[in-house]
Amino acid sequence: MKKAISLILALALIVMAFAGCAAQPKEEDVTIRIGGLKGPTSMGLVKVMEDNENGAAANDYAFTIAGSADEVTPKLIQGELDIAAVPANLASVLYNNTDGAVQLLAVNTLGVIYIVEKGETIQSVADLAGKTIYATGKGSTPEYALRYILAENGIDPDQDVTIEWKSEPTEVVSTLAATDGGVAMLPQPFVTVAQGTVEGLRIAVDLTQAWDALENGSMLITGVLLVRRDFAEQHPQAIENFLKEYEASTKYVNENNADAAQLIEKFDIVKAAVAEKALPYCNITYIAGADMKAPMDGYLKVLFDQNPASVGGTLPDSDFYYEG
Repeated sequence: MKKAISLILALALIVMAFAGCAAQPKEEDVTIRIGGLKGPTSMGLVKVMEDNENGAAANDYAFTIAGSADEVTPKLIQGELDIAAVPANLASVLYNNTDGAVQLLAVNTLGVIYIVEKGETIQSVADLAGKTIYATGKGSTPEYALRYILAENGIDPDQDVTIEWKSEPTEVVSTLAATDGGVAMLPQPFVTVAQGTVEGLRIAVDLTQAWDALENGSMLITGVLLVRRDFAEQHPQAIENFLKEYEASTKYVNENNADAAQLIEKFDIVKAAVAEKALPYCNITYIAGADMKAPMDGYLKVLFDQNPASVGGTLPDSDFYYEG
C-alpha cells in the first residue's frame, strides 16, 4: 500500500510539473508582427528574434526592422503590425491621434543622449555654461531634454549657452573633428562611432544621470513598445508570453554584450563592433504594467510643458497603459 501511495504521489508530481510547463500555452495560428528601428530601441529584442528563428519562442513572430519611425507607425495604425518599438513621445501622439487604438506595452530604452567633448573641461552640467554645443534633434525630444536639464541646473538655454543645430549626427561628428575643444550632444550608438573617428573624444555628461539627479519622479525615456489595443484584447495569452520573453531578452542583452552584439548585427540593427561598445551606454530596460506609469507620465509632462504638440496635444489618460 505504501509503495502504491508513493507511486501515485510521484505520478501526481510529474503531472503537476508538466502542467506548470504548460502554464503559458502557445496560441495556435497567431503570429505577432513586430516592427522595430535600427538602434537601441530594438537591441533588446534580439534574443526573442533568435529564439523565434530557432523555433524556441513561445509565440510565432514576424519581425520588421526599419530605418525610421515613419516606416513603422503607419503599418501599426493600419493593422499590418501588432507591436512596434517607437520613440516615447510618439507613443503618446499616436494614442491621442487614434482615439486610444494603441496602448503602451513596455518602456524599453531609457536615455541614450550624451554630452561629449574633445578635452577635459566639462565635468558636470554646470560646466556647459558659456559653451557652444553642436547637436541634432531641434524641435524634438533631444532639444526638449537638453533645455529642461540646462534650465533645472540654472542655465538659461537661450542666454547662457549657444546651441548649433545640425541636420544629422554625422554632421555633428564632422564638426567635432574639425573643432578644437568641441562640445556636442549625441545619441548612442553615434557616440561610439564618433569616438572611433574623433581623437580624444570622451563622454562628459550622461544626460540620463543628469535627469535622475533632479529627482523629479520621472525618467528620461527614449523608446517604448506600443501594441494595437484590439490585438491585445483578442490575444492576451500571446501578449503575456511575449512580455515574459521580452523581459528575459533585455536581461540577456544587458548581461551578454558580446554575444548580443553578434545578434544585433545578424538582424541588421547595428554593426557588432559598434553595438558591443555602445550597449553599456544604451540603457536598455524593461518596465511594464503599473511600474511604467509614473516615470512615463512625468517624462511626457516635461515635454508637454515645452511643446504640447510633442505629445499629441494632451497628456494621455490611464487607459494609455496596458496592464494585462
